[in-house]
Amino acid sequence: MIERIAQPDWVAMFAVNTPLAELAVRASVLYAVILVLMRLMPRRTGGELATIDLIFLLLIAGAASNAFGAYESVTEGLILIAVLVFWDYVLNAASYRFRFIERLVSAPPIPVVRDGKLLRRNMRREFLTEDELMSSLRQQEITSLDEVKIAYIEGEGAISVVRRGSRH
Repeated sequence: MIERIAQPDWVAMFAVNTPLAELAVRASVLYAVILVLMRLMPRRTGGELATIDLIFLLLIAGAASNAFGAYESVTEGLILIAVLVFWDYVLNAASYRFRFIERLVSAPPIPVVRDGKLLRRNMRREFLTEDELMSSLRQQEITSLDEVKIAYIEGEGAISVVRRGSRH
Protein backbone atom coordinates (compact mmCIF):
# COMPACT_ATOMS: atom_id res chain seq x y z
CA MET A 1 0.00 0.00 0.00
CA ILE A 2 2.77 2.47 0.93
CA GLU A 3 4.61 1.58 -2.28
CA ARG A 4 1.55 2.54 -4.30
CA ILE A 5 1.40 5.97 -2.65
CA ALA A 6 5.12 6.59 -2.96
CA GLN A 7 5.47 5.27 -6.53
CA PRO A 8 2.91 6.76 -8.94
CA ASP A 9 2.57 5.06 -12.32
CA TRP A 10 4.09 7.84 -14.41
CA VAL A 11 3.63 5.99 -17.69
CA ALA A 12 -0.10 5.39 -17.11
CA MET A 13 -0.53 9.00 -15.95
CA PHE A 14 0.68 10.38 -19.28
CA ALA A 15 -0.20 7.52 -21.68
CA VAL A 16 -2.68 8.22 -24.48
CA ASN A 17 -5.15 5.33 -24.63
CA THR A 18 -7.86 7.01 -26.72
CA PRO A 19 -7.07 7.70 -30.38
CA LEU A 20 -6.06 11.34 -30.90
CA ALA A 21 -8.58 11.79 -33.72
CA GLU A 22 -11.39 10.66 -31.41
CA LEU A 23 -10.34 13.13 -28.73
CA ALA A 24 -10.19 15.95 -31.29
CA VAL A 25 -13.58 15.07 -32.79
CA ARG A 26 -15.25 14.81 -29.38
CA ALA A 27 -13.91 18.20 -28.28
CA SER A 28 -14.75 19.84 -31.64
CA VAL A 29 -18.34 18.55 -31.75
CA LEU A 30 -19.00 19.56 -28.15
CA TYR A 31 -17.52 23.01 -28.73
CA ALA A 32 -19.73 23.54 -31.79
CA VAL A 33 -22.91 22.26 -30.14
CA ILE A 34 -22.41 24.33 -26.98
CA LEU A 35 -21.61 27.41 -29.09
CA VAL A 36 -24.85 26.99 -31.06
CA LEU A 37 -26.89 26.42 -27.89
CA MET A 38 -25.40 29.47 -26.17
CA ARG A 39 -26.03 31.58 -29.29
CA LEU A 40 -29.70 30.55 -29.31
CA MET A 41 -30.25 31.30 -25.63
CA PRO A 42 -31.68 34.62 -24.56
CA ARG A 43 -29.36 37.18 -23.01
CA ARG A 44 -29.59 38.32 -19.44
CA THR A 45 -29.25 41.86 -18.21
CA GLY A 46 -26.05 43.53 -17.14
CA GLY A 47 -23.71 40.91 -18.52
CA GLU A 48 -23.98 39.16 -15.16
CA LEU A 49 -24.77 35.53 -14.55
CA ALA A 50 -28.01 35.03 -12.70
CA THR A 51 -28.11 32.02 -10.37
CA ILE A 52 -30.13 30.01 -12.88
CA ASP A 53 -27.61 30.81 -15.63
CA LEU A 54 -24.69 29.73 -13.44
CA ILE A 55 -26.44 26.45 -12.61
CA PHE A 56 -27.10 25.92 -16.32
CA LEU A 57 -23.43 26.47 -17.20
CA LEU A 58 -22.30 24.09 -14.46
CA LEU A 59 -24.69 21.43 -15.75
CA ILE A 60 -23.40 21.91 -19.29
CA ALA A 61 -19.83 21.53 -18.03
CA GLY A 62 -20.75 18.33 -16.22
CA ALA A 63 -22.56 16.90 -19.21
CA ALA A 64 -19.72 17.88 -21.51
CA SER A 65 -17.14 16.21 -19.29
CA ASN A 66 -19.09 12.95 -19.55
CA ALA A 67 -19.35 13.33 -23.31
CA PHE A 68 -15.59 13.77 -23.60
CA GLY A 69 -15.27 10.11 -22.66
CA ALA A 70 -13.59 8.32 -19.83
CA TYR A 71 -10.05 9.47 -20.38
CA GLU A 72 -7.62 8.32 -17.74
CA SER A 73 -4.42 10.23 -18.38
CA VAL A 74 -3.34 13.80 -17.91
CA THR A 75 -2.20 13.87 -21.53
CA GLU A 76 -5.69 13.04 -22.87
CA GLY A 77 -7.20 15.79 -20.72
CA LEU A 78 -4.60 18.26 -22.00
CA ILE A 79 -5.34 17.25 -25.60
CA LEU A 80 -9.05 17.93 -25.07
CA ILE A 81 -8.28 21.32 -23.54
CA ALA A 82 -5.89 22.15 -26.40
CA VAL A 83 -8.57 21.34 -29.01
CA LEU A 84 -11.10 23.57 -27.21
CA VAL A 85 -8.58 26.42 -26.98
CA PHE A 86 -7.74 25.92 -30.67
CA TRP A 87 -11.39 26.25 -31.74
CA ASP A 88 -11.90 29.27 -29.49
CA TYR A 89 -8.87 30.97 -31.04
CA VAL A 90 -9.90 30.07 -34.60
CA LEU A 91 -13.45 31.36 -34.13
CA ASN A 92 -12.26 34.58 -32.49
CA ALA A 93 -9.74 35.21 -35.28
CA ALA A 94 -12.26 34.33 -38.01
CA SER A 95 -14.99 36.52 -36.50
CA TYR A 96 -12.52 39.42 -36.39
CA ARG A 97 -11.66 38.99 -40.08
CA PHE A 98 -15.03 37.93 -41.53
CA ARG A 99 -18.22 39.81 -40.70
CA PHE A 100 -20.53 36.89 -41.56
CA ILE A 101 -18.78 34.71 -38.96
CA GLU A 102 -19.08 37.52 -36.41
CA ARG A 103 -22.83 37.56 -37.04
CA LEU A 104 -23.01 33.78 -36.61
CA VAL A 105 -21.24 33.66 -33.26
CA SER A 106 -22.19 37.03 -31.72
CA ALA A 107 -25.72 38.18 -31.07
CA PRO A 108 -26.60 41.64 -32.40
CA PRO A 109 -27.79 44.36 -30.01
CA ILE A 110 -31.57 44.53 -29.61
CA PRO A 111 -33.36 47.77 -28.70
CA VAL A 112 -35.40 47.54 -25.48
CA VAL A 113 -36.26 51.24 -25.02
CA ARG A 114 -36.89 53.82 -27.75
CA ASP A 115 -37.76 57.44 -26.98
CA GLY A 116 -38.63 56.61 -23.37
CA LYS A 117 -40.99 53.76 -24.31
CA LEU A 118 -40.40 50.11 -23.42
CA LEU A 119 -40.18 47.74 -26.38
CA ARG A 120 -41.95 44.91 -24.60
CA ARG A 121 -41.80 42.44 -27.49
CA ASN A 122 -37.99 42.63 -27.55
CA MET A 123 -37.85 42.45 -23.75
CA ARG A 124 -40.05 39.32 -23.78
CA ARG A 125 -37.86 37.75 -26.45
CA GLU A 126 -34.80 38.21 -24.22
CA PHE A 127 -36.60 37.41 -20.94
CA LEU A 128 -35.68 40.88 -19.68
CA THR A 129 -38.03 42.10 -16.96
CA GLU A 130 -38.85 45.73 -16.40
CA ASP A 131 -37.26 45.51 -12.93
CA GLU A 132 -33.99 44.18 -14.42
CA LEU A 133 -33.98 46.93 -17.03
CA MET A 134 -34.67 49.67 -14.49
CA SER A 135 -31.95 48.29 -12.21
CA SER A 136 -29.46 48.50 -15.05
CA LEU A 137 -30.57 52.04 -15.89
CA ARG A 138 -30.23 53.14 -12.26
CA GLN A 139 -26.67 51.77 -12.24
CA GLN A 140 -26.03 54.19 -15.10
CA GLU A 141 -27.60 57.03 -13.07
CA ILE A 142 -30.80 57.10 -15.11
CA THR A 143 -33.89 57.35 -12.94
CA SER A 144 -36.62 57.66 -15.56
CA LEU A 145 -37.34 56.16 -18.97
CA ASP A 146 -37.94 59.73 -20.17
CA GLU A 147 -34.16 60.25 -20.03
CA VAL A 148 -33.56 57.44 -22.55
CA LYS A 149 -33.37 58.08 -26.28
CA ILE A 150 -32.56 54.43 -26.99
CA ALA A 151 -31.32 51.48 -24.93
CA TYR A 152 -30.03 48.16 -26.24
CA ILE A 153 -29.40 44.79 -24.70
CA GLU A 154 -26.00 43.90 -26.12
CA GLY A 155 -24.89 40.46 -27.27
CA GLU A 156 -23.23 39.63 -23.95
CA GLY A 157 -26.25 40.85 -21.97
CA ALA A 158 -25.15 44.35 -20.91
CA ILE A 159 -27.56 47.26 -21.32
CA SER A 160 -26.16 50.24 -23.25
CA VAL A 161 -27.98 53.56 -23.25
CA VAL A 162 -28.04 56.72 -25.34
CA ARG A 163 -29.58 59.56 -23.33
CA ARG A 164 -31.97 62.11 -24.74
CA GLY A 165 -30.15 65.19 -25.90
CA SER A 166 -27.04 63.17 -26.66
CA ARG A 167 -25.47 63.67 -30.09
CA HIS A 168 -25.10 59.91 -30.68
